Amino acid sequence: MKPRPSFPARLDTSNDQAKPKALLGATRVVTPQTAMRGAAPTPLASPTGVGLDSSAVRKRMVQKLAEQGVQDNVVLDAMGRIERHRFVDSALVNQAYEDTSLPIGLGQTISKPNVVARMITLLREAPGLQAAPMGRVLEIGTGCGYQAAVLSLVAREVYSMERLRGLHDKAKENLRPMRLPNLHLMFGDGMLGYPKGAPYSAIIAAAGGEAVPQAWIDQLAMGGRIVAPMQTTAGQQALVVIDKTPQGLQQTLLEAVHFVPLKSGIA
Repeated sequence: MKPRPSFPARLDTSNDQAKPKALLGATRVVTPQTAMRGAAPTPLASPTGVGLDSSAVRKRMVQKLAEQGVQDNVVLDAMGRIERHRFVDSALVNQAYEDTSLPIGLGQTISKPNVVARMITLLREAPGLQAAPMGRVLEIGTGCGYQAAVLSLVAREVYSMERLRGLHDKAKENLRPMRLPNLHLMFGDGMLGYPKGAPYSAIIAAAGGEAVPQAWIDQLAMGGRIVAPMQTTAGQQALVVIDKTPQGLQQTLLEAVHFVPLKSGIA
């Protein structure tokens, strides 16, 4: 894998757009998985602090995630270490550890903890990504920065792109105190990906379109995996898993989800 580019990155903000193309290769549809593979258990820290700063609050959230079927202990440990209440507006902090999405401004939301854990677990279930940590990961849609923070604990390096300037700036403010050296935030058109950081072991998206952009496929390493929402023929959204293999692309449709639309350009 080639060295990462220097930062801060300067992205092309021209009007070029990555048009989604139909995917080739085998497609199969499966029902939601209720058991997920995990690495050896990593104990959470002993409860400290009070109120929302207490690790006991996060530990209860993790226990609920496990009860819902998330069994990857690497992911559960990361979810227990990141303080979700620091990524939501002050008026909503009391709901921070509930399994619900919350508004973060500009018509966007922070995903439910179960969805974040589910999608990252799906990445780690790829045959070449089960070792911890994963390699280089590209996230499309930084939002408030919460999922990017979780990813930074399970991957060697994370590139996170956001097309909305207001959210990009908010994520920087949220993440700055955490000093995560392997996390890089970029303002740009996520549909174009980030070629300078490619190839990526995994790509994860927090917005869904009619198809996965060809740029993501091109920037995915052989043996890598994409997990993203995608519009189905019925007009709904479902999680899609795409594996890049020597035999071609293998696409699997999973459960129905609801994400914001995938859009091109910056704003």
